[in-house]
Amino acid sequence: MTPTSRADLTPAQRLRSIFSGSVGNLVEWYDWYVYAAFSLYFAEVFFPGGDRTSQLLKTAAIFAVGFLMRPLGGWLLGRYADRHGRRRALMLSVVMMCGGSLIIACTPGYASIGVAAPILLVLARLLQGLSVGGEYGTSATYLSEMATRGHRGFWSSFQYVTLVMGHLIALAVLIALQRVFLTDEQLREWGWRIPFAIGAVAALVALWLRRNMVETESFSRREAAGTPDQQEAQGTLRALMQHPRAVLAVVGLTMGGTLAFYTYTTYVHKFLVNSAGMASETASLINASTLFFFMLLQPVVGALSDRIGRRRILIAFGVLGTLCTWPILSTLQTVSSPAQAFWLVMAALVILSGYTAINAVVKAEMFPVEIRALGVGLPYALTVALFGGTADMVALWFKKIGMETGFYGYVTACITCSLLVYLWMPDTRTTSLIDRDPD
Repeated sequence: MTPTSRADLTPAQRLRSIFSGSVGNLVEWYDWYVYAAFSLYFAEVFFPGGDRTSQLLKTAAIFAVGFLMRPLGGWLLGRYADRHGRRRALMLSVVMMCGGSLIIACTPGYASIGVAAPILLVLARLLQGLSVGGEYGTSATYLSEMATRGHRGFWSSFQYVTLVMGHLIALAVLIALQRVFLTDEQLREWGWRIPFAIGAVAALVALWLRRNMVETESFSRREAAGTPDQQEAQGTLRALMQHPRAVLAVVGLTMGGTLAFYTYTTYVHKFLVNSAGMASETASLINASTLFFFMLLQPVVGALSDRIGRRRILIAFGVLGTLCTWPILSTLQTVSSPAQAFWLVMAALVILSGYTAINAVVKAEMFPVEIRALGVGLPYALTVALFGGTADMVALWFKKIGMETGFYGYVTACITCSLLVYLWMPDTRTTSLIDRDPD
């Protein structure tokens, strides 16, 4: 069948395709964040003994280990997506996430099988790291290629809508189990396994939905028009290295954004409990409510980027993040009420939206179609592994040595480095390589 152009898709067809691509993304990130949301409960199951900070530090280290697999996942699935299609790669990633969740849900604790318990936990996180590493680049590419030129920022922002929604659902499950269904003792003994089982089942549903996804016209036309040599070069590192400026730009623009993202969406829950002295249930409610409004901001900022450009919004994030990170975190450490904590975290997330809402489309617009998924996924995954995946571990290490404010300076410095990249890079809304795809 001869593929039609992007312009020939009806709004309903485009929306259905974007929904199919996004819903699997939601499930992937739900499974990924369940680990962080429930680590307060299963840390002692896999790492008995020691104080709470030491146990959390060990689970945070395994959280970081999962990130080390993300570059490999970004490479393998990015290459697969560029050579065999976005749809197939997105189906494969959700299968791997399902396997990782099943392993965690079924693994006995340290008291039953000894050191094999944390080893299996590590293996499960490695599998999930592969999955998420490939999901981001392929999903960002799919949504950006499916969107129309004038609304690309808006539609691609739904990657972070579903990403945050996955996190939000993980927190909703946590709050429901805490307040309605289970006691604290039941949660610590066996209840923490429930959300991982839910994630495995949801991944199977996402797989079924992704079977009916439509391949992007950019990839289909590239396949139809490409010569054998061009097809052989699709998704290779050699082809990617022909775009060093874009690769370095992805690394630089991601550094500060990903560290800030994991600080204010994942670590903040532990921070409110372990440093500000709040109850875990209260911290969960603050985390969930701020994430809900943060999720709603994504399409707004994405649509704004379609009107005023991507670069201005990234610069706004870089400037405000540099100036406000230390004051927000230092005040949050001594917060006196849940309402005050809510507004401080909300202020940080409003600033962060300048990065999260548009970073995926900015990266996709930098690369040609034959290496787009790899170009978005691999350098991003490397940067996230170095800065985002280690956020919890670095923050807890600073606290353990009695220099918690050192983490505030670390986050500020990384955002400042990204700001320098934003000031240097062009506005991809006007230089987008997606507009040059075969048509």
